Formats: sequence, structure tokens, C-alpha cells
Amino acid sequence: MTDELPESVERAFEHHDAYEHEGDAYFVETSVFEGRVTAVDGPDYFSAYTVTVRVPTLDAAAADDVGEAVEDGWFETLERRLEDAPKATRADVELDTFDVERDGEDVYVTFGFEWGNADRAADIAKTFVEYVEGTYVEGVVPGYEYESPVADLLSSASQGSEGTRGGTPL
Repeated sequence: MTDELPESVERAFEHHDAYEHEGDAYFVETSVFEGRVTAVDGPDYFSAYTVTVRVPTLDAAAADDVGEAVEDGWFETLERRLEDAPKATRADVELDTFDVERDGEDVYVTFGFEWGNADRAADIAKTFVEYVEGTYVEGVVPGYEYESPVADLLSSASQGSEGTRGGTPL
């Protein structure tokens, strides 16, 4: 975030437990995936926020090779599911930007939105990052062995109460 931002935006992200400031961005610490938030001054009393989440492709997360058809189907399904992210925020968020792109072994998910209340914007941005993580875990294709951090997420998701083993997140 830049020096030109309203003080309320910087203060909201600095005081939010989920964020760590680094360079021109705030990183969400509640996800194993890299969730990065930047902001610029927007119209009127609003600021424009960009949330970018980097996750591994299915093939990059798997210990074994994943076929192209499986990888493409997984990616298309992930993209469709992530379109619903604004519903998870419990706010009336209209996205200015939504993009899901593959770049080598990484998938970059980007959400752009404007919001007037900086404290609420920090919560919304965190929700987007956590929604990507949860959606990713729900969409992991069974039958493959996965490496960390995906294997760790699957293990955590399959644990029931008091350490009893439950099913996969699907």
C-alpha cells in the first residue's frame, strides 16, 4: 500500500491480526497459500482493493503426474466455484475484477473491489483468501498422493472432532 492511502486503510490492515505488512502489500497469515492485498485511493471515500491468491496447479501439488484432461477439468471447476466468492463475505460486494490464470505451476486468483470502510475491507479481503483455500481443498481430485502444503490441508480437513478421522472435504 502506498503513502497516498487514507490513514484508515493503513491502520485497518496494520491492526488486523490476519495481516503482515511487506513492501507495498499486506499478506494474509491465516492461509497456507500466498494471499496478497494491495489498495489505492478510489472514488469519493472508497479505496480500491486487489486481492491476489497464489495456489499450486493440481499437477504441481500432486506427487504423481496428473493427466492434462484432469488438470484442465480441475482448473475449469475451480474457476467456476471461485466466482461465488463474494457470497462468502456477508457483504454486498461487487467485483470490479475477477480473474483466474495459470502460470506454469501456479494459479493466480485475483479479486478487485471498492469499499468505503477500511476495517470491513480488511475482513472482506481475508474472506476472499480463505475462500480460495477452502475451495481449492474441496476441489482436490481424489486418487492422487499430494505434497505439502496440500497434503497438510487435506489431513486437517479430514480430521473430525477429538482427533477422529472423518472423510475428505468432498
